This record gives sequence, structure tokens and C-alpha cells, in this order.
Amino acid sequence: MSLTLFERLLVWVMRTIVRILDCFLSLTATQRKSDKSARLPPITNPLLTATAMQLARRIRRKEVTSVEVVQAYIDRIQEVNPIINALVKDRFSAALQEASQVDKLIEEETGGEDVLEDRLPLLGVPFTVKEAFALQGMPNSTGLISRKCVISPNDAPSVALLKRAGAIPLGVTNCSELCMWLESHNHLYGITRNPYDLGRIAGGSSGGEGSILGAAGSVIGVGSDIGGSIRMPCFFNGIFGHKPTPGIVPNEGQYPPASGQQLGFLCTGPMCRYAGDLTPMLKIMGGSNTERLCLSSEVDLKTLRFFSVPHDGGSPLVSPVDPQLIQVQKRVVEYLEAELGVRVQKLNIPQLKYSFQIWGAGMASPGKDGKPPTTFSELMADRGKRVWPLWELFKWMFGLSAHTMAAIGLALVEMFQSARPTSFILKQRETLQRDLEELLGTDGVLLYPSHPHLAPRHHHPLLTPFNFSYTGIFNILGLPVTQCPLGLSKEGLPLGVQLVAGKMQDRICLATAVYLEKAFGGWRDPGKGSTASRSTAP
Repeated sequence: MSLTLFERLLVWVMRTIVRILDCFLSLTATQRKSDKSARLPPITNPLLTATAMQLARRIRRKEVTSVEVVQAYIDRIQEVNPIINALVKDRFSAALQEASQVDKLIEEETGGEDVLEDRLPLLGVPFTVKEAFALQGMPNSTGLISRKCVISPNDAPSVALLKRAGAIPLGVTNCSELCMWLESHNHLYGITRNPYDLGRIAGGSSGGEGSILGAAGSVIGVGSDIGGSIRMPCFFNGIFGHKPTPGIVPNEGQYPPASGQQLGFLCTGPMCRYAGDLTPMLKIMGGSNTERLCLSSEVDLKTLRFFSVPHDGGSPLVSPVDPQLIQVQKRVVEYLEAELGVRVQKLNIPQLKYSFQIWGAGMASPGKDGKPPTTFSELMADRGKRVWPLWELFKWMFGLSAHTMAAIGLALVEMFQSARPTSFILKQRETLQRDLEELLGTDGVLLYPSHPHLAPRHHHPLLTPFNFSYTGIFNILGLPVTQCPLGLSKEGLPLGVQLVAGKMQDRICLATAVYLEKAFGGWRDPGKGSTASRSTAP
């Protein structure tokens, strides 16, 4: 099916605007600082290369103190954050006090290590939180200047559950303005940089979280995902992330709140450097809901059915997939077939070509109460004076707008977007939903590219605004997805793949990620020489 008149107009308007603006963007300070030879300092403290569960075990056994672990991460953040601008507000003093209390608790515990592990599985382990989530005493602006004085009086449920498990928050991390763009940039905190190449994006909207984790400034963190906001930052920063089956991890306590049908698309989930930490984090963050996922059940990968889809079929709105991503996905297929003795079926799914249109239709749909979702312009206004996107664009040209170009562009698109999806798009969604659920069942894993491009240069997503469709489609379909790193490209940028499973089958894609981590090396230290950490075939 050809593009509708609206879609043709939308593409033409967006491309015309961004080509004009690119002349200005290329002169920004960020672009001038893009020095490919600049690298983060390498890791020197071995505590920074242990998994969260290993750290918790060592703390319980008194092999290391919580104070030592927390201080190691504080030192690393102070070393790398001036370079990547990922953590926007810290609570280091409070974290050290809490770590000292943990060490005292362990000294006084008489029930033994097993009692502590059962009651407080993350006791003494530091973590970071996306600034869009409420963390008591920390800002909760979501990059909106009008919310710069908002301080959270309590914790979001997912954050509270991690703290209740003994984890210690170090601070909050940057995100895109109002969490609706694939680059973490706003006029309150500035722009976050990719630890593998400072001239490239860290992704969004959980980009600060992805960047600080990729830079080894944190071991585990909290993100949210309504169009790929966990998976894209994890991909660009070479770490693991999981978008759970909807309804498992509570979404309350983050700004902006979802509305309309968006309530069923938004997911809160774990982000981390090591695949083995995903399942324990998910168990904690989901509370009793995770019992529905049977996460403790063993997964025999040899009994699973695997499928590989190399691209979306050629949507005119979306960039072609980078050959290096196609090649690394092919290597995963070859490895699974050789080592597990399975046959990976290569598929082309024609409905994926309409991923953006399906995502857009879902996001604009009214909720069960019949009320339409809150518009992006209304969110930008934050219950204040009405925001006029065309006027904001004019002010932006002279550096007078309080909003980023990405936010203004989204508000402009919203002005011209039809509130009613076409019957054709509704049919494509229905067919795709049915076919994928039947394909995956309870034992299927689908390999799908994380994004068409490797981590783009700063602001360049403005030229390709619909590329997030590779992740966004799975929010609409409600399927669990694990983002898995697969080494580095010839440019030294992270490679990766999405692992998609059927509804409530999170344990299957999580187990596959653990298996591929062993084969492809997982996260790589961005501070090491690039030639030593390139991807190699297993």
C-alpha cells in the first residue's frame, strides 16, 4: 500500500524542516566537541566489573562492605559524568550513610546469609533511576523547565520495591523532554553523550540511565518504555534491558503519566550491564505480579523455536537496516543452529512495514472511558499557558524557546495527525497481533533488529524520526522483549538484537539473553582500546 496524502505531507514537512535546521545543528557545541579520539578512562576498580547479584553476595558474606561498593561507584561517576552528562542529581552523602547502616545490619544479623538473601536480595547494592520516576528528595522534572522545582515527596512503586530489597539509590539520570524522543536532551539538564563515542546519542528516553550504565557508573537501573525507551538506550550503550509483559511492573510514580490506550503500552523495566541481573531485578520490581511469569522455571533452549526477521520489509518512513546489524544477527542465527542444534526460521512479516502507523494509531486512541489521551502540547504546557507549536518553532530559531526542537516537532506532527486510524492500519495491527501470538506461542523467540542504525550522531534522529518503529511496534503488541548486546562494530559502537517472546513468556527471552552473553561477550568497557573489544564470531 502506498503512503497516504497525510503521510507524504508529514514526511516532506519533517525532512524540509530538519534539513534547514541541520545547518544550525552542525554548528552546535556538541558537534564541535565530537572528537572521535576522546575516550572514557578505563575501569581500574574490580568492584565495578561484578554483577549486582555478585556484589550482594559478597556484601552479605562480609567479603566487601557496602560502603566500599557505593564509594567505588561514586568515584566512577565523578570520573565519567563530567564527560557524558548522564547523572543529573546525586544523593551521594545519603547513599554512603545508608551503606554504613547496611554494614552495621550485616554485623548484627544472627540469622545467617540465607535469611538476608531471602529478605533483602540486593542489600547494599547501588542503583540509579531515570529522572522521570519519583525518587524521594530528588527532582522529577522530566526535562521540562516549568517543572525544575518539582521534588519527589516519595518513591515510585518500582523504586520503592528495589529499596525494600536493600538496594541504595545514587541519584537520577537524564531523559528526553517529556520522555518522548530518542535522544536524551532537554534545556534543563543539557545533552547526554554516548560512552563509546561522545559525538553520538545515548538514546532516549532513558538515555541517561543507558549512558551511566554503559560507562560503568552504575550496575543496575530503572527505565521505562512506551516506544523503545529502555531498548534503544540499552542498544546504543551496549547493555541489557527488558521491556516486560504489560501489567507486571507498576508504572505509577512517573511523569508524564500515560493516558488513553497508552496505559497498556507503557512498561517499567530493568536496565543493567549483565544479563544475569535482569531476572532478579524483574522479580523484585514486579512484586507478587511476577509469579504469573514463572521466572524461577528452568528454560531448556534446545526445546525452543527460533525465528529471525532481518528488517521490517522496507517501510518508506524508516531507514534501511545497517549491514553490520544484519550480519551480526545472521551470526547469532548460525551460532544457535550450531550450538543448540535448532533450526532458526527466517521470516518476512509484511505487516511490520506499517509499524509506525500502527504505533501512532495506538498512541492516539482513546481509553476505555472514551477519553482521548493528553496531547503532547498539553504536556508541554504543564497545566500552564497554552503552547502553540508554530510559535515555539519561531522562537526556537532565535534561541528563545524553553523547549527542544524534538519536542516542538512532535507537537507539530500532532497538529496534523488524524485522530482516526484508517481501516487498513487497524487491519494490519489485528493481523500482526494474531500472527505473532500464534507464531511465538509459549516456546518461540523472535530475533529482530534493535534499530536501523548504530548509535546516531547528536541531533541526527531529527532526520530519521520514525526509526524507533523497530522497537515501538512491540509496545502496541504487548510482547515482552529483551535487548541483548552483541559486541562492537568496526567503528567501536555497540551492536545488538531484540529477543521477542510471547505474552507472559518473559523467562524465555531472558534466558536467551543470558546464553548469548556468554557467546558474544555482553557489555564491553568503553574505556578500553577499541581494537581489543570489537565483536568477533563465537
